[in-house]
Amino acid sequence: MSFPGRPDISEAFERQAKACADMGAPFTSNLCRLLDARLDETTALGRRVAAWPGDSLWPDLVPLRVCAALNNLVRTGRAPALAAFYPPHTPGDDEPFWNAIAATIGAHDDAITAFLNSPPQTNEVVRSAVLLGGFLTIAASTGRPLALYELGASAGLNLLFDRYAYDLGEGRKWGDPASPVKIAAPWSGEAPALDTRLQIASRQAVDLKPVDARAGADRERMLAYIWPEQTERLRRIEPALDMVARSDLIVARGDALAWLRNVMAGPPEDGVCRVVFHSVFFQYLPADLREALRAEIVAIGERATATTPFAWLSMESGGDRMSCELRLTLWPGGERRKLADIDWHGRWAKWA
Repeated sequence: MSFPGRPDISEAFERQAKACADMGAPFTSNLCRLLDARLDETTALGRRVAAWPGDSLWPDLVPLRVCAALNNLVRTGRAPALAAFYPPHTPGDDEPFWNAIAATIGAHDDAITAFLNSPPQTNEVVRSAVLLGGFLTIAASTGRPLALYELGASAGLNLLFDRYAYDLGEGRKWGDPASPVKIAAPWSGEAPALDTRLQIASRQAVDLKPVDARAGADRERMLAYIWPEQTERLRRIEPALDMVARSDLIVARGDALAWLRNVMAGPPEDGVCRVVFHSVFFQYLPADLREALRAEIVAIGERATATTPFAWLSMESGGDRMSCELRLTLWPGGERRKLADIDWHGRWAKWA
């Protein structure tokens, strides 16, 4: 541990290292362990990490922010010496690898430190495979086209879920087979029927700091959060970004609560089901904002009628830190139920 008196920092890096290893990212896991052992307060980066409030180290995913800052420099060609240790190369011994990391931090200390100021923007497109099941469930229950409202949408990739090609295991296919975005995510259990008619009436989204798929710097920031050994993720997300860039989809910049109140202020449209949804979003919010959003969503739901149904679909953490849960509430009625246990990145779903 390189921050005396702050075992919580070491715990955060070790926790992230284990999570990366468990999710098939050994390079990033080792990078987290090296940073835990050797990063210190001799650099601006180290001092920024050392000053991070203990209660938000893990919710803010500080270790991933540091890893992404380094990856951003490698991807954009500003750290060629460090790039020699990154996939597809193997880093070898820790000592020369750390020397390259330390030299990169020394050369780009201010830029790396500034990178930490914004929250992670991963927008994992494979989560669309899980959200698809939720949308099919809503469509089957209501028989109506869906008007989608996404909170914390990042670049908006999951709003175009119906334009991707899915292989859901056991011969189950859904979507456009010609799509450049191909997602394999096996489903098990009592999965939703794939032959349900699913129409999207409209798509709207908000993010505090949206990623503009049409802007190179925004794209690179988001791609930096893709662990460098996970090349398959990059092969999926880059064409998905291209699809958003060619579409008319715009992710609004703003506070999720204020935006939601605004877009839901008018009378609901007859003939559609409005759906508020989010995926791996609530964990980044302060507790008071989480509760305020929950209360606002429930209040909107309680105004729903048989002709103006409303749905809340969430993919967020549950009881097991290595997986999360897909939950749905439909109004009128308001019963909240778990649809599935799911992988954080959407790579599998076990339907309840």
